[in-house]
Amino acid sequence: MFKTVGVLGAGQMGSGIAHVFAQHAYQVLVYDISEVQLSKALKSIEQNLERQAKKGVIFDTSIQGIMARITVTKDLKEFSGCDLVIEAATENEALKFDLFRKLDEVVKKEAILASNTSSISITRVAAVTKRPEQVIGMHFMNPVPVMQLVEVIRGIATSDETFEAIGHLVGLLNKQMAVSQDYPGFIVNRVLIPMINEAAFALYEGIATAEDIDKGMKLGTNQPMGPLQLADFIGLDTVLAICNVLHDGFKDPKYRPCPLLVKMVDAGYLGKKSGKGFYNY
Repeated sequence: MFKTVGVLGAGQMGSGIAHVFAQHAYQVLVYDISEVQLSKALKSIEQNLERQAKKGVIFDTSIQGIMARITVTKDLKEFSGCDLVIEAATENEALKFDLFRKLDEVVKKEAILASNTSSISITRVAAVTKRPEQVIGMHFMNPVPVMQLVEVIRGIATSDETFEAIGHLVGLLNKQMAVSQDYPGFIVNRVLIPMINEAAFALYEGIATAEDIDKGMKLGTNQPMGPLQLADFIGLDTVLAICNVLHDGFKDPKYRPCPLLVKMVDAGYLGKKSGKGFYNY
């Protein structure tokens, strides 16, 4: 059913999604407003493919063919022929509404529009389009080529046909699907973000150092990475944005963002990408 896949956004998630689809023989078109970001994405994908080849996941000889299936563009109108478009832009509701309105006008009527959002309502995103039954959530995990899970989220109007097509596609990508109802945070972030936020409160209240909080969770609960280090890798601005979605969506004080997290984001301490977060990089 799907031959050409559009990916909107050439950041870490968008480039990872493009990588996986191209690796599985789909033609991929990647859109971003930034020429620099598009070049960076292509370089990142090639480096990650080379890493996979060294580990024996793919053959060296397949890299050139995979890269040849990826095209980049700064013109959204080029998505007109796509069978599926996956939006992987910043976690901002107003931005996503604007992008889906534009996609709805550009992309052919039978195509499916998906969002890689980790917390924003698929029902609300779908409602700005004229095809709400063909809008669905496909939340890939980072790093996309490595992580096996795709959270699939049905909006209230998502059709059975759309859901079944995306479910089949997840299997073709050699990934596992977890189906979530369309409530704030879905499954993963509904559980993960409050844990990270609570770890930030533990630091804020002086219960322990960042190192000891992370050590406690790694060695005490067998997690591969402590919650504060994980927050730095996700990006503290993204963590805060999801905290706010949970807090606004449920109106429950248990989801209130930690004041330390808010202050750090205000200061521009966003984690690994800015060089400073709960740790220095």
